[in-house]
Amino acid sequence: MPHKIGFVVVSSSGHEDGFSARELMIHAPTVSGWRSPRFCQFPQEIVLQMVERCRIRKLQLLAHQYMISSKIEFYISESLPEYFAPYQAERFRRLGYVSLCDNEKTGCKARELKSVYVDAVGQFLKLIFHQNHANKYNIYNQVALVAINIIGDPADFSDESNTASREKLIDHYLGHNSEDPALEGTYARRSDYISPLDDLAFDMYQDPEVAQIIRKLDERKREAVQKERYDYAKKLKQAIADLQKVGERLGRYEVEKRCAVEKEDYDLAKEKKQQMEQYRAEVYEQLELHSLLDAELMRRPLDLPLWPLARSDSPRHQKPVPSLPQLEERGTENQFAEPFLQEKPSSYSLTISPQHSAVDQLLPATDPHPKTNAESLPYDERPLPAIRKHHGEAVVEPEMSDADISDARRGGLSGEPEPLTEKALREASSAIDVLGETLVAGAYSKTWSYREDALLALYKKLMEMPVGTPKEDLKNTLRASIFLIRRAIKDIVTSVFQASLKLLKMIITQYIPKHKLSKLETAHCVERTIPILLTRTGDSSARLRVTAANFIQEMALFKEVKSLQIIPSYLVQPLKANSSVHLAMSQMGLLARLLKDLGTGSSGFTIDNVMKFSVSSLEHRVYEVRETAVRIILDMYRQHQASILEYLPADDNNTRKNILYKTLFEGFAKIDGRATDAEMRQARRKAATEEAEKQKKEEIKAVQGQLAALKEIQAEVQEKESDAVKPKNQDIQGGKAAPAEALGIPDEHYLDNLCIFCGERSESFTEEGLDLHYWKHCLMLTRCDHCKQVVEISSLTEHLLTECDKKDGFGKCYRCSEAVFKEELPRHIKNKECNPAKPEKLANRCPLCHENFSPGEEAWKAHLMSLAGCTMNLRKTHILQKAPALQPGKSSAVAASGPAGSKAGSKIPTPKGGLSKSSSRTHARR
Repeated sequence: MPHKIGFVVVSSSGHEDGFSARELMIHAPTVSGWRSPRFCQFPQEIVLQMVERCRIRKLQLLAHQYMISSKIEFYISESLPEYFAPYQAERFRRLGYVSLCDNEKTGCKARELKSVYVDAVGQFLKLIFHQNHANKYNIYNQVALVAINIIGDPADFSDESNTASREKLIDHYLGHNSEDPALEGTYARRSDYISPLDDLAFDMYQDPEVAQIIRKLDERKREAVQKERYDYAKKLKQAIADLQKVGERLGRYEVEKRCAVEKEDYDLAKEKKQQMEQYRAEVYEQLELHSLLDAELMRRPLDLPLWPLARSDSPRHQKPVPSLPQLEERGTENQFAEPFLQEKPSSYSLTISPQHSAVDQLLPATDPHPKTNAESLPYDERPLPAIRKHHGEAVVEPEMSDADISDARRGGLSGEPEPLTEKALREASSAIDVLGETLVAGAYSKTWSYREDALLALYKKLMEMPVGTPKEDLKNTLRASIFLIRRAIKDIVTSVFQASLKLLKMIITQYIPKHKLSKLETAHCVERTIPILLTRTGDSSARLRVTAANFIQEMALFKEVKSLQIIPSYLVQPLKANSSVHLAMSQMGLLARLLKDLGTGSSGFTIDNVMKFSVSSLEHRVYEVRETAVRIILDMYRQHQASILEYLPADDNNTRKNILYKTLFEGFAKIDGRATDAEMRQARRKAATEEAEKQKKEEIKAVQGQLAALKEIQAEVQEKESDAVKPKNQDIQGGKAAPAEALGIPDEHYLDNLCIFCGERSESFTEEGLDLHYWKHCLMLTRCDHCKQVVEISSLTEHLLTECDKKDGFGKCYRCSEAVFKEELPRHIKNKECNPAKPEKLANRCPLCHENFSPGEEAWKAHLMSLAGCTMNLRKTHILQKAPALQPGKSSAVAASGPAGSKAGSKIPTPKGGLSKSSSRTHARR
């Protein structure tokens, strides 16, 4: 009968940090799955190795809600010649492909579960992901896969077809039809029946611990049916149905708890945790009341056997089932025996709290990116975590005691590793002579758990070696161990890699000092392993990179290794041009950290080798590497000052064109307490701004004085009205008025009811009326859209650059001389679409219509007030409908009538930019 097939990820073309392909080995509500690197090249691929040679019946893929591949291809292969052999395309047979929906209809808020029915035999499955669907959320053009499920049955047993044929023959003679609807969905009558518990949707909804209990109860239900214990089977069926709702609810709680942790809302996370524990305890208590919960079902998934690998109904069930060696946190080993459950005459009903209505989508569209706790899943389905977690305690790295090591193989493999090949025998002949063929065969095994067991056994052997052992035997054992450690450091499985690091640490810090071996043996250990460890710092897996880098730093600080000064010499070797990005970044990070720990005195680091390496790294193609090199150089300058400048070019304008060198020299200035160029420029700008403000205030004061003088003139004229000499015979043409105008004698009512900007005169121009005119109607004025002040149109650009409250947001275009938003200024200058401005002496520049016109003050009135002038003056339409258009050169006389109108031609001195600025401040925000 087809069932869920376990697998491991053996290869992937790449992944984003924190979203490794090995996440696909976990099925739980909180998994994040695999994501391709940002802006990756397509196609991307992942290679999976199933636990045994299988006949695949069904594949299930859970796609991401917006990182969706347009097409996924499937390839299968029988076997590979070597464990580390490259996965050549010609070794795989193409099965076909599936296309995924672009998810536009759901707004990228649902995940697509795609099921593919196939019939193929093999052990290696390759998935190829093609170009992603474009949408507004997928800004880095990534593809992702949340989960994959493989359903099939072992392909090696030969009685499967015979059994199926026998069942069909019996059904034929009994008159049963295999297609009978009454038998549909019953596993007992169909050899191709797939249990709903093996479906991907079950694991992605359910709490992992409850899911294991459900599976165990389902097995007991089938056994009860076979034994015709139908009352007991009915009770188990009801319990399974209720537990599925319980598992879904606990799964939702877990997702909510992880979201709260991501948001750092730890009060909510604590509340969700307590809610889960209380609810779980209540459910388990009810199960115990009905004798459905025993010691075996109460085991955490960590202690459960590898359920995807073997089934009770599989002909291969009697074969040894491989499992991982478990390092128990407790001192004793718990043995669980499955008790025989007695039937109870009473009916069973599990009381649960009311559930929310089922959601339409398989998983919530929100992607909180929580990481699944690997401890809550079956041991062999976890991505080989490096840490354990006690219930209610902080996560700590377990220290292996002698008792732990002696029990290390306690859940290990019951079989033996495969024999060594001829190539392996030749390669490891010296290690075989010292350690034995069995241990070396385990280290060379294709099964990762055998390789881990071999390292643990070697750890135990070295720890138990007596002190009086001959030196030659100790040295031979050490060198053979280093040979196996070198191989294990290259391993792609995390637990094997970590076991190799633990063994290497023990050899350096315990084995060599215990047996009083010379420094040559310590140097041999470091020199043989450090190059490979440095290579692993460039691994595609972020966890492996961090683990390798941390171990190198730790090893460099061992008192046995520190005096040898070996590791610093490797870290200052120049970066290769073709080295990976991660490798370069890790080497720079290690150098920076170890420099702080070791310094440059008798540590292997010198001013010369560190500076040469750092200066060469300034030219690296990766930004993070260059930034780290800058930090290292600045740290070196703090310690050694002038000695560092010998390795850098001269501090001049050409050198400072390079932003990195500019940053360095400014950093040197800060360290020395000197002002940087940026600070000096800022000080100059501040002084210039203060000077401009001072001049502006002086101009305002002068304009205010002019206004006061005009008012005084008007008052004097009114006082001398009776004494004024008027012409006896006025010329109709105004011929005799010209001399008076030429003398500049003002009319006594000249400033009454007059706008000094546009020259319009109106009886409504009282003090309040003029305010309204300036604010809404004057053709020569406008309101600033940013500060709401009324300013002259001719000085609008100057206002935006120097006076406006938002002046810091504007810059001046050197082509058109107008004020432009600083955010748009680079594009404005680059496009060169603006009309170039002419010199001020040759032409005026209108900030409304962006046109050049003749120079002079009168030209502004002609441009802004005439019909043929500015087309963008929004006040013109209203004013022209109210009064006839003003003629150029006569604006100060228009709208005047009677005798006063004949004298309106006299000019009022209004310095450019002076009177208008004062007016704009007088009529500010309302």
